[in-house]
Amino acid sequence: MQPSGLFLYFSFMKIEELHKLFLQFPTICTDTRKITPDCIFFALKGDNFDGNKYAKQAIEKGAKYAIVDDEKFSIDDNTIFLVSDVLKTLQELANFHRKHSKAKVIGLTGSNGKTTTKELINSVLSTNYKTIATLGNLNNHIGVPLTLLSIKADTEIAIVEMGANHQKEIEFLCSIAEPDFGYITNFGKAHLEGFGSEEGVIKGKSELYDFLISNNKHIFFNADDTIQLDKLKFYIKKYGFSESNSKFYQIKLQTADPFVTISVEGKLITSNLIGAYNFINCGAAIIMGKYFNVSLDNIQLGIENYTPTNNRSQIIEKNDHKIILDAYNANPSSMTVALENFNNLNASSKIVFLGDMFELGSVAETEHQAIADLASSMNFNKTFLIGENFSKTNTQKNVFISFDSLASFLKNEDLPKSTILIKGSRGMALERILELL
Repeated sequence: MQPSGLFLYFSFMKIEELHKLFLQFPTICTDTRKITPDCIFFALKGDNFDGNKYAKQAIEKGAKYAIVDDEKFSIDDNTIFLVSDVLKTLQELANFHRKHSKAKVIGLTGSNGKTTTKELINSVLSTNYKTIATLGNLNNHIGVPLTLLSIKADTEIAIVEMGANHQKEIEFLCSIAEPDFGYITNFGKAHLEGFGSEEGVIKGKSELYDFLISNNKHIFFNADDTIQLDKLKFYIKKYGFSESNSKFYQIKLQTADPFVTISVEGKLITSNLIGAYNFINCGAAIIMGKYFNVSLDNIQLGIENYTPTNNRSQIIEKNDHKIILDAYNANPSSMTVALENFNNLNASSKIVFLGDMFELGSVAETEHQAIADLASSMNFNKTFLIGENFSKTNTQKNVFISFDSLASFLKNEDLPKSTILIKGSRGMALERILELL
């Protein structure tokens, strides 16, 4: 659990002094295996490691300075500086740097689609502006500060992804990033173990809107999301997009078979994204592009130039199979829309590999059974369910308690030429299936 506010004063080294050093040497490193010349090493602690022990090694490898919070390791006053808490120092440095930057900050959270939406927004806005965006999914209490510290003197817009699995986490990240704008992708069945319920998810993710409203900032939103529309009905500084509500900017889904194609002001924009659900993610990038006066031609360029990577809705051709690899993460909401989309695709043979969904707590059994039932109701040629949770479901489908048991089975299975969906939580690492096909 993170503290509710920021640590504003350090007994040993003041944040203003540290920021002056950072401006001279603006590369932050938290891992001695990734030291770059003249970086500043922050000796973070974890459950199984203590970065303080590696401060001297960081200097020897080329770091200019090291920040520690254990006085036993502050043996060199010229290169190793002592603070009361390294993590809090990193967070406060990020907030201080953000406040002294000219960049506008867009905060982004939600249950599904955060990273894809972030990449789309960055692709669109970078056609007109100097932008930076969260790398990968570095969206937690360490990742958000590192993203803010990547803001350069010429950065005009920073797109900051914020993840959360419990209440007050988004509130805390907002206290660091202090976003000028915000967008919530959706409210879904994600991290139910930490949030407790779907209502808990809505409350937790809405902490971004709470911050923006209380500070009279700007909000972008999907006006076809009834939860968001209701939450923002009395708020003035909101900019929505919609397929059906004429009060908001009109964006139409033309097709998603397989790639999402959108109609905007009479122009057709064809993305490299599969799944109708990605229409909403494109909509967020379009409405922000319009707000920031990006031309429609450049909006089209930004969306059409973005290609998903890192196991996120990638399309891969292999051994006569067309594979939709969506194995970066999964929860009941994203699993449902992925199956529905796959079911609607035109293909002569369809095969599904589904892996366990993590962090569902007490509802894990119910939610896995619901997904197994949904898959059974669809006309797939073969369905494979993998993992301990799926192995407990009551289903007639092929069920495997582990990836190794699936691998053994597939060695002797000759799959017909098919369109294949692979989806599961990150911990299942279902991209390994590619090697089995």
